[in-house]
Amino acid sequence: MRQLRNLVQLSKYHLHAIDGEIGHFKEVFFDDHDWSVRYLIVHTGKWLLGKDVLIVPSMVNAIDEDRKSINVDLTREQIENSPAVDTSLPISRHDENDYYGYYGLEPYWLDSPFPEDIPALRPAPAEQQPREPDQPHLRSSSAVRGYRIHAQDGEIGHVEDFILDDGDWSIRYLEVNTRDWLPGKHVLIAPVWIHYIDWREKEVVVNLNRQAIASAPAYDKTKVIGNDYEVSLYKHYGMAFDSDQTKEK
Repeated sequence: MRQLRNLVQLSKYHLHAIDGEIGHFKEVFFDDHDWSVRYLIVHTGKWLLGKDVLIVPSMVNAIDEDRKSINVDLTREQIENSPAVDTSLPISRHDENDYYGYYGLEPYWLDSPFPEDIPALRPAPAEQQPREPDQPHLRSSSAVRGYRIHAQDGEIGHVEDFILDDGDWSIRYLEVNTRDWLPGKHVLIAPVWIHYIDWREKEVVVNLNRQAIASAPAYDKTKVIGNDYEVSLYKHYGMAFDSDQTKEK
């Protein structure tokens, strides 16, 4: 059954290949155009000298709640021989091209509705990485965590975490901590209410005012997000809730 999960909780899950454990979940890289998770980043721990590897969501076949594991349709050998990627740097299209070629997958960008945003393929040595991301819409969850929330009338809090839908591996909500403006309250903001993410200013610009965000239904991460909560959240903003319209298409 599909479920809404926050990334902090998923960071406690291990990744299991067909023939054994490969490491633990670390973060995701997502596309802020359609809010799809493009990669899961897995830290291999002592195996492979602790490097990070990329896993595309289509490789996940199950999430085991009892074992707290994410199971993937890959062998340890496949993962060990996959192209090396430095996840501390922005992932370039060159890296992605090597990765998709290795696994024989159809690159997602070939079907992109935003062809003007796709740069030409080119090698990008680490020492020559540009200051501006090669793909400004492919973002690391760990990098965006902490970005300020800029409402229509000023700042209100920061990004605390991400809520994803494990059915289609999309970002369903951003968890916002308003403690910088109001003490102790956490609320959720859906991607459809976000105007854009400004990587230079390290902020998320939203099409809501501060009072609307401050008075939104509080989010309790110890509770499962149910349909009633989502309906009340959308109703608060004067919108009808439709689970198919919770992210940009």
